[in-house]
Amino acid sequence: MNLKEKYAELLANIGFDEKAIEQNWLDLEKAYSSKSRHYHNLTHIKDMILCFETYSDRLKNPDEILFSIFYHDYVYKSSKKDNELKSAEFALSIFSDIKPVGFAEFDRQLVFDAICATQLHQHNINEDINWLIDFDLKILARNWDEYQIYFEQIRKEYRIYPDFLYKPGRAKALKHFLEYEFIFQTVEFRDLYEEKARINIEKEISLLI
Repeated sequence: MNLKEKYAELLANIGFDEKAIEQNWLDLEKAYSSKSRHYHNLTHIKDMILCFETYSDRLKNPDEILFSIFYHDYVYKSSKKDNELKSAEFALSIFSDIKPVGFAEFDRQLVFDAICATQLHQHNINEDINWLIDFDLKILARNWDEYQIYFEQIRKEYRIYPDFLYKPGRAKALKHFLEYEFIFQTVEFRDLYEEKARINIEKEISLLI
């Protein structure tokens, strides 16, 4: 998959011209390619888009969800708690200096709500947003070797924190997932991945405590 081509096609569908598409892609690529990005990078975006392509026919607003995938981690600083809000705000800001042809049909509020929903990963009344949440969390159900790489990458992103701060914080965050009735918000993902995700999370917690 060529991410740039996918991105360019999406923005062209919305109505952006070639110059705006090129500049916005360069900005996005730079943000996700920062040296501090060990997990929340373009590989994560590509993995989510592969999920999107599998289930896009289930979405009422596929363009808005694809746009949300590209921008949901645009702002990512491990020391901040408002990354999703800042990412959502930035995602909408690229419309400020331009009035693309399809602008009227593009649901900016859905994009804002969808990106913000990736902070808590809780059930949403909008089913499209539930799909986005599940795409984001699919990593939790990978085979253990891949899951281990994932949490090691997360640890690198939080390397400013010593173990005595990081480990209890990470364990607390993981336990929140186990306390939910369901980790995944769609029936399809629950059937396929719920059990595996819970096993992985429990195993990681055991390594932290």
